[in-house]
Amino acid sequence: MTTTKYKLIVADDHKMFLDGLLSILLHESDYEIIFTANDGKDVQKYLKINAEEKIDLAILDINMPNVCGVVLNEYIKKNHPTIKTLIVSMLADPKKISQLMKQGLDGYVPKNAKKSELLLAIETILKGEKYFSNSIKEAYSESIFNQNKETEIRLTKREKEILQLIAKEYTTIEIAEKLFLSKYTIEGYRASLISKLKVKNVVGLVKYAFKFGLVE
Repeated sequence: MTTTKYKLIVADDHKMFLDGLLSILLHESDYEIIFTANDGKDVQKYLKINAEEKIDLAILDINMPNVCGVVLNEYIKKNHPTIKTLIVSMLADPKKISQLMKQGLDGYVPKNAKKSELLLAIETILKGEKYFSNSIKEAYSESIFNQNKETEIRLTKREKEILQLIAKEYTTIEIAEKLFLSKYTIEGYRASLISKLKVKNVVGLVKYAFKFGLVE
């Protein structure tokens, strides 16, 4: 009786790690490596040429030349949604993890994970579930926490008014005249906003105003 093997693509620009990963997978009877690459662009080309081929899982690094793992994951999820994706990387950047999660990434383990965890991640993903190592979950949770912390900053009605006018390029004197306040009061509000929003200068205030929709 012939058992159908899962078809895998593996992409990593570090040859030593790629060879080690292939060595692990080739000893597993359930998996067939159909394509390897050290460049995300090569994976895109392969998928375009072999669009009808059934591929179960793509194991990707993040840092690769030409097309990185984040861009490649997005490409796969948009153009080949049936292919599961697993990131194996030393990089644990909360922003990139958050971006990958939003794209629909199926799993993420660090390169220093044990062989048993790597195989568990692959097995879990191929069963239709998600798998993220604890260190990746912690980094992602930190990212969400920081985002929530940022949005929790409460501004008074007057602070919002002044911030909006700053973002609209009103000068200190113009803001003072418009709000019937002294220029020293406006300067005080501006300094307070810079401190409260943890930005470095007026440019930071403007960016904050646009980011949170205070200015159209």
